[in-house]
Amino acid sequence: MWPSYVINLQDNTRRMDNSARQLAAQNLPFERIEGVNGWGLADEEIARVYDADRNAREAKHRLVKPEIGCYLSHIAAWRAIAQGEAEGGFIFEDDFAADDTLGAKLALLSAPQDMWDMVKLFSFDPAPRLMRKAPLGEFEIGIPYRVPTCLIGYGLTKAAAQHLVGRAIPFFRPVDEDQKFIWETGLRVGLVLDPPILVGDQEAATGTIGSVRRATRSGRSALGQAIHNLRYQAGYARALKRYWKDNAT
Repeated sequence: MWPSYVINLQDNTRRMDNSARQLAAQNLPFERIEGVNGWGLADEEIARVYDADRNAREAKHRLVKPEIGCYLSHIAAWRAIAQGEAEGGFIFEDDFAADDTLGAKLALLSAPQDMWDMVKLFSFDPAPRLMRKAPLGEFEIGIPYRVPTCLIGYGLTKAAAQHLVGRAIPFFRPVDEDQKFIWETGLRVGLVLDPPILVGDQEAATGTIGSVRRATRSGRSALGQAIHNLRYQAGYARALKRYWKDNAT
């Protein structure tokens, strides 16, 4: 079976304990990936990895420091898979909750296949629109029309991890948002049905990205931000429609 990696900030010991307990319960060994605390990043490092100008032109909102740290944390996990001996790997953020099918599904996903480059283990949408489906042992896997938001649990082939590492920096969107732009990443993204990962305990010693985002001014008025969001979403929907028109088969 492919290896598993858990992204964890040093201060979030409770989250790490919860993650370790769940994976051990299904006999899934893992390696901890030291998360990057965005609050501790120097301005020079942020300028090196984050394209603020492109963010202002093309992104939904300005990235806060924890989002920048989160992106760098996922790059570290991608690099572990890219440099590893296995043909792929699974990545978890430390606030996941697993159902009892996780181990069986990871074993099936570790077998050779030619359907996906990234596979999502979680979706907020209980009934996503699928472009196609295929058996996954006793389960199913699908190719969603719209890539689910959130990277709380997912798998990558080694080649996909190498590709993501090579193109990641500088970035200008949140890491989970970036993966929805499949015409940019060039990756085929699958979704396990039913997803074996749920959102777990959100308590964190370091706080959450959501709480920081809500407390941060966007630089636009409320009306201006609302209009910006509508334009962003409409542009994404048009591009996604074009993508599937060209790649429906």
